[in-house]
Amino acid sequence: MFRVRTLSAAAAVSVAAGVALLPAQAQAAAGSVHLYRIYYDSPGADHGSNASLNAEYVQIRNTTSASVSLKGWTLTDASRHTYTFGAYTLGKGKTVTVHTGKGTNTAANRYQGRSAYVWNNDKDTATLKKSTGAKVDTCSYNSTRVDSVMC
Repeated sequence: MFRVRTLSAAAAVSVAAGVALLPAQAQAAAGSVHLYRIYYDSPGADHGSNASLNAEYVQIRNTTSASVSLKGWTLTDASRHTYTFGAYTLGKGKTVTVHTGKGTNTAANRYQGRSAYVWNNDKDTATLKKSTGAKVDTCSYNSTRVDSVMC
């Protein structure tokens, strides 16, 4: 992943220069919380059933060495449909799938509770932000030839 290599290189430069990393910087060098995959075109016709809505999803992965609270973090598309995480902690090394439709939240699956699709079938941009509003990651796609994109 580009982000990890960039942060690791920054950590190496800091060490070589004799600069101590702060704990947050050291953790960042060990991984990130990032958008992993967007499945933007659910299989079959878009008939709006809950099963079809839930087959449209975004996966967020935590590659850090610690659990991360996502409380107040937001996932937004280019049209500003926003999902805000409630009290939720993403475990170290874990991935959470955020589905568009309705369902019962679990550690591995969260549900936006919508009755309409969020992700465009041709192009869109997902943005993940911390509760402070700081941008964590973005992932864009521009294709109707495939149904998903790895970020």
